[in-house]
Amino acid sequence: MAITTKENILKVLRGFNPWWINGMVTKAFLKDYKRFAYYEALKRLEENRIRRTVVLTGTRRVGKTTIQYQLIDHLLQQGVSPSRIVFISLDHPMLKLAGLNDVLECFHENIYAEKDVYYFFDEIQYATDWDIWLKTIYDTQPETKVVATGSASPALIKGSAESGAGRWTIIQVPTLSFYEYCSLIGLPDLDLDPSLKPSQLLKLSQQQRGQILSKLSAVQNHFNRYLQVGGFPELALAGDDLLAEQVMREDVVDKVLKRDLPALYNIRNATELERIFLYLCNVSSEIVAIDAMTKELNGVSRQTVLNYIEYLESANLIYLSYPVDLSGKKILKAKPKIYIADAAIRNAVLMDKEVLTNPTEMGKMVETAIYKHVAAFYYQKATRVGYFRGGSKDKEIDIVVDYPNISNILIEVKYRENATISEDDAIIQFSENSASSIIITKKADDFGEHNTMCGRTLLRIPAFAFLYLLGHAEKNGYKGIQ
Repeated sequence: MAITTKENILKVLRGFNPWWINGMVTKAFLKDYKRFAYYEALKRLEENRIRRTVVLTGTRRVGKTTIQYQLIDHLLQQGVSPSRIVFISLDHPMLKLAGLNDVLECFHENIYAEKDVYYFFDEIQYATDWDIWLKTIYDTQPETKVVATGSASPALIKGSAESGAGRWTIIQVPTLSFYEYCSLIGLPDLDLDPSLKPSQLLKLSQQQRGQILSKLSAVQNHFNRYLQVGGFPELALAGDDLLAEQVMREDVVDKVLKRDLPALYNIRNATELERIFLYLCNVSSEIVAIDAMTKELNGVSRQTVLNYIEYLESANLIYLSYPVDLSGKKILKAKPKIYIADAAIRNAVLMDKEVLTNPTEMGKMVETAIYKHVAAFYYQKATRVGYFRGGSKDKEIDIVVDYPNISNILIEVKYRENATISEDDAIIQFSENSASSIIITKKADDFGEHNTMCGRTLLRIPAFAFLYLLGHAEKNGYKGIQ
């Protein structure tokens, strides 16, 4: 007996597309708060002069599917016929088994015959030859628009390079920024200058900076919870933080490590993948030597470690930060720093109840959050985000925003009670030629100018203030498309 009959496919499609019957998206699928990526996707969707397929990528539970439902709701509000809009979850067993050709045939035979439609594909990478399908739809259905999601970034990027060149745009959906988290939980937006950016604070007087910090104090007490569970919209709104961490382990980590990645990359031993991810959780924000890692993970080959790191990056569970040359010396061995994609994921895996009182662990969490925010902020800009190690004392600068042919931004994380920095630290050595040099501190009153003996001025700013202001700047960068 055939399982994937057109009748069965249609039943599943009707379940995913209630607007065909009542004209509305189910309210539970919509959220009042809209991610920054929603506005970027909407801009692409409504652009008629330069047509693009939109591909949203990010780890599980960051809100990619919610963004699709919000876009569908927007289209319905604009008067688009409900039957012209189809949401297809390619993660569903029936639709995955049927194949995209039969699913689309079923839709057009039973719901809407013409090809001037809106396709919303969820978890597109599970469709066989998905990239060829997107290319074919783009080339043969000029009136059709597509929004797809996927959790495997390199697969999507590779497909974009091979089949999607000039056809689709990839939009990264990271975990919530601290600014987004504060907005999501209902904190009122602070009355800040829309053009204010962290790098501009040195141009202000200490009195003006004090006024800004006074406003930012309203969000300070929410920073620790953000680090614990705040990167995922649904979990951020949960009333039980322990339950939220458990759900994160089950849905964000376990499903990716035990199901998604083994299925995508034909991994036979998921236990090795789990061991490697646990190791990376412990060393998040540190420079990782692959040979040392294989030695500690007794029984795992070097090539397996390299492959699995690539797969974890593909699932948006880790970031790789590579060294940036500031001293004019060629970097022979590019050892990456590895960050877990969100401090909340790391907490859920390690289950360390004392993390908030452990200065070393808090330092790792905060540096992880800082890197995530900076990498996400500059994702679509012509720059890269890495680190530097070298100088006269072979010291490190935690984060370097490397602009081509422009002065870099240097960031050093000193999240501790006494955030001292010495004159021979690398950030001071190389601050002269930087556009901005920033020291991330812990205490609210550790904010203002850091004047060096050699006459340079750096910015000292508490972590919560820096992250909020970066998100505030990102939000106002998107105002033009709201």
